[in-house]
Formats: sequence, structure tokens, C-alpha cells
Amino acid sequence: MIITLNDATTHVIAEELSKMREERGEAATDRVLTLLISCSEDELEAALRAANEASREHPCRVIALVPRNPDNKRAHLDAQIRCGADSGAGEVIVLLPSGELTKHLDTLAIPLMVSDTPAVAWWPGTPPPDPSRDAIGAMASSRITDASQSPHPLRAFDALRCHANANDVDLAWTRLTLWRGELASILDQPPHLPVLHCRVCGQKNDLSTLLMAAWLRYELRVPVSISWNDSGRGLTSVALTRANGDILLTREANETSKGNETARVPILHDQARLLLPAEKPQMMSLPCRSTADCLMEELAQLYPDDLYASVIHSDFDFSGEGKKENAYER
Repeated sequence: MIITLNDATTHVIAEELSKMREERGEAATDRVLTLLISCSEDELEAALRAANEASREHPCRVIALVPRNPDNKRAHLDAQIRCGADSGAGEVIVLLPSGELTKHLDTLAIPLMVSDTPAVAWWPGTPPPDPSRDAIGAMASSRITDASQSPHPLRAFDALRCHANANDVDLAWTRLTLWRGELASILDQPPHLPVLHCRVCGQKNDLSTLLMAAWLRYELRVPVSISWNDSGRGLTSVALTRANGDILLTREANETSKGNETARVPILHDQARLLLPAEKPQMMSLPCRSTADCLMEELAQLYPDDLYASVIHSDFDFSGEGKKENAYER
């Protein structure tokens, strides 16, 4: 159900919320957090779908702030309240301010936030250069960005790195959780030989690929090289070189040959191949993570990610313009 309120005030919205809770027999006290979404109208519906899915694991009040017509001489506020099938496990409030109100998003959100619960800010599109100083980000204990969705991902991420702290995280990092877990598990198994060199392959200037290379270099203290491809989406393979050969974890399927021609290598989206020295290839589950999956993980943590902060503030070259071999050697 969607209730539309035109030319509203936050007091009217709060009264309508209270009325709806009474009619449905619900209480706001079961909300574990307030999720503040700052986005454009074009980004709104996709962001709400991800937030609604994540809220089924973490019941929350979602407040989406969608500024419109900042140059409008008349300041007014339109709003929507979504509940039931349109809101996941909670309620969704969409605020659509115009004119002067677009400069005061924090004052619009504060009266509608769930009291005595954490606030999390999320920018599903282009993030502000310094989220902690943004009007929405300043109210939040955790801040989530997704620089990959901005028109210039590397430029946006570079600005974030200059200001980020352990309470900030980008979903390009969260998309690597399964990859990092698998690689750590593999290196925990014998033989416990040191890694001498790493090779990472992914889509051109993909932030997750760069963050994987940065993480490997930070944790293993070895040279890392990056190669780019046009066939995959995001990170496609990681190779770790040891004295007894290479460990290769890849989403690339086997090459198929016909006559003198080799077919283009397809990319697997839900599985990966693991190749270990002197062993047969193994298939394992390694799905591409959706935005909802990543958002769900970050809402479950809500504590400082010191490792992420250390990786992005290391001396790794995030420009994506380094040489293919040993580009990031110490």
C-alpha cells in the first residue's frame, strides 16, 4: 500500500504513520535501525527494492530523501508512505522536497527517525565527496556508498578515500566478501608455503578488482599485478603464485577448441573453478552478489571496518593506470 501526501509537513507524515501503525496493530519498537537513503528519482525504485529485501533480515524504517527542483522558488514537500508488500519488514517513507527544502534534508529526516536505534546512511548512486560531513551522513553512525554506480567510479572513490574512516564502507568492498573468504580458507590449508606474487584480473577499472589487489598486497606484502578484460563483469580471477605452482580461483570456464580456433572463454556467474598444483579442477559456489545481499551484510555489522580503512589508506595505486606487471610492488 502506498499513501501519497502532497504539500505535506513532517508533523502530518508522523501522524499518518502513527495512524497506520494503530490500524495494523504494529509498533515501531521492533525496528532495529533507521536506513537513510539519499538518491535521485531515477535511482529510487531500485534502491527501495534492495532496501526492502535487506529489511526482511533487519527490520528498519527506511527514509528515502529525493531532492527535486532545487531552484523552485516555492519550497514544498511531497511524500509517500509505503507499507505492506511495498515496504519489506518495516515502513518506507519517501520525502520529495523542492526549492529551499532541498538544502535542509537533515531537518526533514530527524522527526521521522526511529528513536534509540542506530541510523545508517546509504548513497546508492553518486556519493558525496565526504559522507561524514554530508547533512545525511552526519546523522548516521555508519555510512554506505557505492562509487561503482557513479558516472566516474574511480574519481568518486578517490574522493571517498581522502575522507573515509572506519565507519564508512563502499559496496565494492562488500562484493569481495566471498572471494576473500575462499582465498583465506585456501591459504589456511597445507602446504603452508609463502605467496610470492599475485595476479588479479577483472573488468577495466572495476573497483572491486582494485580493492582485491590492494587487500592482497596489504595482507601478503607481495607484488600484485592486474590485468583487465572485456568479457567479464567485475572481478573474474585471482592467481597466487607459490614455489610449488599457482593457485587459481577463476570465474572463467574452460577454453574450447575447434580446429585451429579457440572459442571465447565464457564467464561463470554463480560458480568458480579452483585450480591447485597437481590437483584436478574443482567447482565451487561463488555467486555474483546483488546490491541487496551486500546491503544486508553491512546492516548486520554496524561496527567499524578497520581492515577496509587500512586497505584504502595504504599506498596502493587506485588509479587503475599502473603497468600490468608488478605495478604495485613495494
